[in-house]
Amino acid sequence: MVRSHHEQPYRARALKLLPWICAHCGREFDGKKLSQLTVHHKDHNHHNNPPDGSNWELLCLYCHDNEHQRDQVGSGSNESQSRPEMDRPFTPFANLLKRA
Repeated sequence: MVRSHHEQPYRARALKLLPWICAHCGREFDGKKLSQLTVHHKDHNHHNNPPDGSNWELLCLYCHDNEHQRDQVGSGSNESQSRPEMDRPFTPFANLLKRA
């Protein structure tokens, strides 16, 4: 897998700082399969690369993809709409009352 140019420096640092274990599923990686371990930015900001690695976690390819899919689902188009009812706590069955 070819890494983008901007990922190379922090990937090398992350692999030196962090254990070669997926932070989500706990799978361990050795030298041969190390390419399957990716650096995930906890705050999703790829420019936030502190020297101590505090914004990074190592994730396997599966967990990294899963993490970003969850993020995409959570940032659907409904969030961009400004509605007064968004100030209230989430109630999963609120729309059922409106349809009845």
